[in-house]
Amino acid sequence: MTSGAARTGDPATFWRDALAAWAIPERILDRAPVSPYGFSVGHFARIADRAGADTPSVARAAEALPDGGTVLDVGCGAGAASLPLGARVGRFVGVDESEEMLTAFAARAARLGAAVETVTGRWPDVAAQVPRADVVVCRNVIFNVGDLAAFAAALTAAARARVVVESTIEHPLRWTAPFWQALHGIDRPDRPTVSDALEVLADLGLDVRVEHFDAPWLLAAEDDEALVAFLVRRLCLAAHRADEVRALLRTHPAPRMVRAAALWWKPDTS
Repeated sequence: MTSGAARTGDPATFWRDALAAWAIPERILDRAPVSPYGFSVGHFARIADRAGADTPSVARAAEALPDGGTVLDVGCGAGAASLPLGARVGRFVGVDESEEMLTAFAARAARLGAAVETVTGRWPDVAAQVPRADVVVCRNVIFNVGDLAAFAAALTAAARARVVVESTIEHPLRWTAPFWQALHGIDRPDRPTVSDALEVLADLGLDVRVEHFDAPWLLAAEDDEALVAFLVRRLCLAAHRADEVRALLRTHPAPRMVRAAALWWKPDTS
């Protein structure tokens, strides 16, 4: 997938192929000192602790949630998508592949006085193990999902009243393209985007509403050295090349805010 690639094939296939183009080439991965993937539990905990209730995503979830209702948070991390709904939630259900993330999520949800349930695994593989919820939320997960149609269909089936998906408009690491070009001589894709995700959802017959807003970038909560360390790892570099990353950050600074979208739809309960 190259910059400016045209859409070909059905929307779900285009999404899958465009996302696959983000894979780090094997020749670079083979030289990586450590795995470039993932974030620490501490990072997601800081995001959850700073998550506000004044975003369109939270507002759209709150207006569909009955008092004492159940919220399912898919790819929950430490709970940034669901915990801002606060004390009106009667039960939080979190799904994540990481037991450590679920522990962080459960501890924070319990502080709100709600019942808490966690399910370890990848969505939608574990969807059958998860009870239906009044509202299903999912924040900054879709750019990790190759089969978006199956993922979204399972979200829809799990919701009684509403599904709310929040995402950055572009891939959250799109801004690092100059780093990959300077340090590895490779181009990064500019697709897929949320517009491509909307095509997939429309193909499922979903009536999706959209609201755009500005949101903190996923590493906005970190200090400069934590950002450098993240980029060194993500770029598959040895630690001694940190100064090269610092130099590039002076000309290509990390964003503090990014454009995001709240996508929401009502499941067919007929």
